Amino acid sequence: MSVPQFSTRIMNTSGNVIREVLKLAEQSHIISFAGGFPSPNSFPVTQVNEIINELLQKSGPEILQYGSSEGFPAFREYLAAWLTGQGITATPDEVLITSGAQQVIDYMAKAFLNPGDGVIVENPTYLAALNVFKSYEAEIIPINGDANGVNLVELEKAAASGKAKMVYLVPTFANPTGVTTPVESRKKIVEILDKYGLIMLEDDPYSRLRYSGNPLPAVKSFDKTGNVVYTSSFSKLISPGMRVGYVTARHDILRKLVLGKQCTDVHTNNIGQRVVFEFCRRGILEPHIEKIIAQYKKQRDLMLDMCKQHLPAETTWNVPEGGLFLWLTLPGGINTTDLLPIAIEREKVAFIPGKPFFADGSGENSMRLNFSNASPEGIAEGMKRLGGVIKEILKNK
Repeated sequence: MSVPQFSTRIMNTSGNVIREVLKLAEQSHIISFAGGFPSPNSFPVTQVNEIINELLQKSGPEILQYGSSEGFPAFREYLAAWLTGQGITATPDEVLITSGAQQVIDYMAKAFLNPGDGVIVENPTYLAALNVFKSYEAEIIPINGDANGVNLVELEKAAASGKAKMVYLVPTFANPTGVTTPVESRKKIVEILDKYGLIMLEDDPYSRLRYSGNPLPAVKSFDKTGNVVYTSSFSKLISPGMRVGYVTARHDILRKLVLGKQCTDVHTNNIGQRVVFEFCRRGILEPHIEKIIAQYKKQRDLMLDMCKQHLPAETTWNVPEGGLFLWLTLPGGINTTDLLPIAIEREKVAFIPGKPFFADGSGENSMRLNFSNASPEGIAEGMKRLGGVIKEILKNK
């Protein structure tokens, strides 16, 4: 058998560590803090079933047919109005419905990045975005973050270097750290983008899942030149399985994203679009969000309590105002990549090691824990087991 001549692009692409861990975590005897999964108890099965049945009865042939690449027109109109809640002004013609928000990361890379072009990212950041940028043979430029989000001095220095073409940030309840960028920093980010002529993708999958503090306007709300592209989805609010997301951008950028979509999947699935639109139009969404916020806040608070009870005193963690994750830094000398198989094999607990989120390969003693998917009983027992194995490793060092 001859050796396939794979492209450089695919040869540069590594597997998603989360997906690999989830293969193990899906086993029923594993307590998983690994994925970014919503709770299955949050899924509105009854309402979705009713909506699908009604749609098929009234508009079956229409929604089972091909649709426009841009998305269902009434849904785009709804989203343009809904975005005002984030301080974003957009027309329906500036909204594209996508198969989840991660698809937008790929479209942006496809539209803007040639091999060797620079992308500025926070260190750490969403690891799937890193994989996308690597697949397009981009140069990833990591800059450090802290409790206030990305370091603005480093951001301007990286922008001024002339190496970067694009910026990628998750400013609200960042994945993986849970950090939220303050308003004044958001304004400064836009100033830097305008000063150096950079395009930024603002990835915002979590902002509606706020458990404390006050909502903040999107970075794009301060954007007067159209240099910020904003994307979000309904994966964490209604269902990730329907794969319904959206992006808003100025006309010239959005047109290129549409062309990228036409090369990929023609259009987002019509049934998913129509179900989500009806969910919103009928006023079901906001009460549903309130319900899952109440659920996730209890789970977040429980996991924070378990951290205090079971983890070594030297361990530090964030207290996120929203989102789905806790970010932990363990005492020096513990490599969480090495810890993972021990935790799975011996204690039947899974998490995501921190290192894959760092573009510079650091973060060996960090980890990301998801609190939304496990039951309260699973959180309590899983954190007890995880804390026990960490303490044992420290004791034996």
